[in-house]
Amino acid sequence: MVEGIKYEVEREGTERNLKIEWKDLLSYPNVEYNPIAMAKVIEILIESGPMTTITFETQKNYVYPFNQVKLLNEIARAFTYLVKERRILINESLMSAKGQTCVPGGYALIKEIISLIKEDPIGAYLKSLRLLRQARADLKESKNKDCETYIKNYEQILAEITETLQRLELVTQLSDTLPGYKVGERDIYGKVFEPIIKPNFMHTRLISEPPARGEQVDSYSVADSTVSIYSLPDKVRLLYHIVTPEYNLDEYEYTLLNDAREIMAKFKPKKEEFINPSRMREVFFNISKDLVEELSQQKELKLPYNKVKMLAKILMRLTVGFGLVEELLMDEKVEDVYVNAPVGSTPIILKHAIHGECETNIYPNMIEGRAWASRFRMLSGRALDEANPVLDTELVTPDVRARVAIIQEPLSPEGTGFTFRRHREKPWTLPLLVKSKSISPLAAGLYSFLIDGSRPMLIAGTRGAGKTSLMSSLLIEIMRRFRIITVEDTLEIPVDYMRELGYNITSMKVRSAIVGSKSELSAADGIRTSLRLGDSCLIVGEVRSTEALALYEAMRVGALANVVAGTIHGDTPYGIFDRLVNDLGVPRTSFKATDIITIANKLRDPSGLREVRRVTEITEVRKDWEEDPVKEHAFMQLMKYDPQKDQLVATPELLEGESEIIKNIAGRIRAWSGKWDLVWDNILLRTKVKQLMLDYGLKSGNPLMLESDFIVVANDQFHKIFDDLSNETGYPDSNDVIREFEHWIKIKSKEMSKGGI
Repeated sequence: MVEGIKYEVEREGTERNLKIEWKDLLSYPNVEYNPIAMAKVIEILIESGPMTTITFETQKNYVYPFNQVKLLNEIARAFTYLVKERRILINESLMSAKGQTCVPGGYALIKEIISLIKEDPIGAYLKSLRLLRQARADLKESKNKDCETYIKNYEQILAEITETLQRLELVTQLSDTLPGYKVGERDIYGKVFEPIIKPNFMHTRLISEPPARGEQVDSYSVADSTVSIYSLPDKVRLLYHIVTPEYNLDEYEYTLLNDAREIMAKFKPKKEEFINPSRMREVFFNISKDLVEELSQQKELKLPYNKVKMLAKILMRLTVGFGLVEELLMDEKVEDVYVNAPVGSTPIILKHAIHGECETNIYPNMIEGRAWASRFRMLSGRALDEANPVLDTELVTPDVRARVAIIQEPLSPEGTGFTFRRHREKPWTLPLLVKSKSISPLAAGLYSFLIDGSRPMLIAGTRGAGKTSLMSSLLIEIMRRFRIITVEDTLEIPVDYMRELGYNITSMKVRSAIVGSKSELSAADGIRTSLRLGDSCLIVGEVRSTEALALYEAMRVGALANVVAGTIHGDTPYGIFDRLVNDLGVPRTSFKATDIITIANKLRDPSGLREVRRVTEITEVRKDWEEDPVKEHAFMQLMKYDPQKDQLVATPELLEGESEIIKNIAGRIRAWSGKWDLVWDNILLRTKVKQLMLDYGLKSGNPLMLESDFIVVANDQFHKIFDDLSNETGYPDSNDVIREFEHWIKIKSKEMSKGGI
């Protein structure tokens, strides 16, 4: 044991984490400005061996990551080498009477340098270097032959100390700043050592200080947190720097939270309580709030309600929640969050909607990673073990919706890793997609027409291309008079929110295509079951496996009654055909049940650093073919992406009325039958309506006008206006519909600007 210090070494796999209790000491707990702290750390490293991280435990924890700890490990090794291997301090020559006469104070100076290594290695190096130069000068000028041996021995010892310290990486890193350095100054160490400060009740480490050489390129607030984006020298990836409320609390608030957390730890939720995570969070939030209030009263602290609420949220996030990952996912600009294995060895990485892939200032802990995995097992009811090393599930909180993929040993040899894909709390809408340039206004009008025409369709694209976003926007186009059934293995479609919007919607959760519980129904059986649940629109979250056959059964049964749609991975219509027919066994004749294939893609700029999501084509599948849909021209593009205009544009085939699908829709409506001009006019009418929604949403400055809450009402109003005018005048003139709709949306815009709905 090191005198006056309590410490322990925690082992996590190959990691050795040193924790030093510093609560009762008066000096400040850091190695850069406190020589006592540095000396004690070096003594522990000499005694216990090299470490991976070092934590000073106080009211806040000061954590030194491996890239800094390895410098301290090297200093401890240098000290051990000089003292134990080279036995510098046991030098009979200098310790002798003759040696002390020839080199006055030499032995004492060497002892002083060796002792100084532990608390000020830079000072020890420079002092040794200066003494070495003096010793060499003395050796040259020495005229006493009897003393040459002793002076030379003294010079050799100083040379060995100097050379050993000169090889230290710490000395190498600071070499440019050494001129003018005075022994005892500590500012020089602040250039290398900077602890990660975190509350002592948290496992996650967060670097709260902004990077010294970083250039801020963006900054904004997310709830109670502050986000800054920095560009760093020699790095392509930007730094996403977040400071959360946990790191801005007063000392008494830290104490309060720490006490509350210890009490809450005794009331762990049971497995059955995880069945309804929303209810569980509500209960634990109320418990947390009451506990914070009670403890604050005991400590005679007067906390305002908003402070109690904030502390309760933090407490809930740290006990039954998912820590700072939840804070990251609350940022609407964050798309994906990656926690790579082994947890804690690297910072959390995220995908930002504007700035691309960013490194964060958050380092999770292996203990926390294990706790997350355990909670997701209970939440999902699915296995996560050696036999089932993959878990697909979801994270749902009052503020966050995300798809979660977890891998562990033996698939992931280095341990558990997590990927969180954030979903919007509210469904996307077509006006929002037009605003983001994912689709054009004409494409929005065409989609509106096709949805009302109940056409079977597939939305295809690469991972992260926006398939689910487009799917949810199309769901908002379905009138609320129709029932909807969704079939998903991981719940991504915002069913609960759509239910709040007044939709008659039922969600079915089926077995994962990768690894799923045998107690769960397969996706194929889920789709077949939906056909027995009455007249409904059917939405399949993602077509991955044998459920493709069942989906096409549904398409063939319901193609002319209600919308049947699904998402699938692929980047061309033929690629979709090839996968479905040749890989998944869908008969060619069944594939013809597909009316529309949409391709969504991520497009990168020439630098490769930025990417955007675009729908690149909307293609009709014609029915007059037998073997090869490409050779027999079965795929006819209705719209395609124009890179010069950066938007979807209509093809000549669409403009000239060659679409069999659109004609088929028109053929079932008496007013449109055989009248292409009226049909095209209706598509353009819907286009203008979507454009008006976008224009008034932007003009009003109220973003809620583009959200699903308003868009579903606006869609209903469009249908009502069209119906009312039809009853009054027969088939209505599009200009009359636009005039009535614009009058309505103008009134609504004014109401919403005053706080109305």
